Amino acid sequence: VHLVESGGGSVQAGGSLSLSCAASGFSSFRDHCLGWFRQAPGKEREGLGSINSYGGTLVSDSLKGRIVISNNNAKNTLDLQMSSLEPEDTAMYYCAAGTSFGCVGTLSATKYEYWGQGTQVTVSS
Repeated sequence: VHLVESGGGSVQAGGSLSLSCAASGFSSFRDHCLGWFRQAPGKEREGLGSINSYGGTLVSDSLKGRIVISNNNAKNTLDLQMSSLEPEDTAMYYCAAGTSFGCVGTLSATKYEYWGQGTQVTVSS
């Protein structure tokens, strides 16, 4: 499983961002999930949202209305769009893959075995 994130950078507060995760090697697993997570300095890794092999989409309750997660099947990417950014959204953003049924319906980082290197997002006020 190979995951590569792109699209991070610096954004002004109130703006939006689009991240993309090029994912490969996971589709052979009957049960699988692709998800977005973030981790700010000194904080635990936080699940943002995921899409699973059963067609289900899960979004963090705290971010509903601000994020959209989607599959781009033509490009084999998992895309994240986030709006109304705040300085508190500054973090390293990661793409992750889970390859067992345990990842379905959860944003627990422990259920995702494969991780990309991450892309930094910095929101300035």
